[in-house]
Amino acid sequence: MITMVDHSLEVRPNRTHEFLRTGDELVRWRDVARNTSQPLGARLEAYEDLVAAEVGDTSLTRARNVERETGVRRLFLKFEAGNPTGSQKDRIAFAQVHDALRRGFDAVTLATCGNYGVAMAFAASLAGFRCVVHMPADYRSQREAEIEELGAEVIRTPGDYEAAVEVSRAFAEREEAYDANPGGENAALQMLTYAEIAREIFDEFHDSPAVVGIPVSNGTTLAGIHRGFAILYRRGKLSRLPHMAAGSARRQNPIIRAALAQLNECLDLEPGSVRNTKVNEPLINWHAADGDAALRAIHESDGWAAEVSDRELNAAAKLLRQEEGLYVLPAATAGLCSLLQLQRRSPLPPDRYVVIITSRR
Repeated sequence: MITMVDHSLEVRPNRTHEFLRTGDELVRWRDVARNTSQPLGARLEAYEDLVAAEVGDTSLTRARNVERETGVRRLFLKFEAGNPTGSQKDRIAFAQVHDALRRGFDAVTLATCGNYGVAMAFAASLAGFRCVVHMPADYRSQREAEIEELGAEVIRTPGDYEAAVEVSRAFAEREEAYDANPGGENAALQMLTYAEIAREIFDEFHDSPAVVGIPVSNGTTLAGIHRGFAILYRRGKLSRLPHMAAGSARRQNPIIRAALAQLNECLDLEPGSVRNTKVNEPLINWHAADGDAALRAIHESDGWAAEVSDRELNAAAKLLRQEEGLYVLPAATAGLCSLLQLQRRSPLPPDRYVVIITSRR
């Protein structure tokens, strides 16, 4: 593995403590997990305790005010923004750092344009790992400073996000770092980790909702949630599989385009056709790393896909802010927008509807 200086000592305490809840036990677990002189078993146990205490089991609350405004009956918000760094990405970041620690790595790399980088930098800092984040040279993330304050190295790469992924993969192979990018050898781990969201919803309802609305980028979150419900269904825990309602930026996501065209495989878009804005950036790509898995999930659940404009995303974020007091990224409402598009076309029957809110502002 990589021979390196101990980057865990370079993490700025103020930023780490901002994300880590206060408590002597949490600090003790962190100190054990990042201490390379401790036995591996002790470090793994301490890290597992941190994951159990900090990540997942996010709130599922009924959005009664949004119900009144939209006409959707029994609408629930699964608030993934309640994770430590404010997005569902914490789930796979912590799962992969735990896997990397177990397998003897001491460094992790990924490509990102924002939230995933912060999540991985935080998760890596708690294990004393080196974290190398590759970001497209022309993209400026408001979260870049947080990534660096958590001790991660940010490397700017030419080209788009997909090009940054390739650079990160090459770095992982060259430097023997753990490759945490989507669509690689860790795809199954990432999806099983997101499958926990389905289990948490089941724990609340003791069955499945009629529909789950999910923002889509690479498709990993949607595919993972569907897999979670499918596992529960096969075990006889559910009376039905929920429909997956995918939402993403208009004409900027290959999963949505393939679903709308009723294709059986996810075809890449023309790279030059993708245009990011401050609103849609978390949703767009010309190649979806887990696109085929997400597309299968939509088909198998008899679900649907919706292309969503920046105006719709901004309006949905404003709706959540005004009616529910939630400050979320507009892109995080793409699943809600997908559900509301269907509601406007044909009012949904009374049932339980869940929307995944993936990140806070």
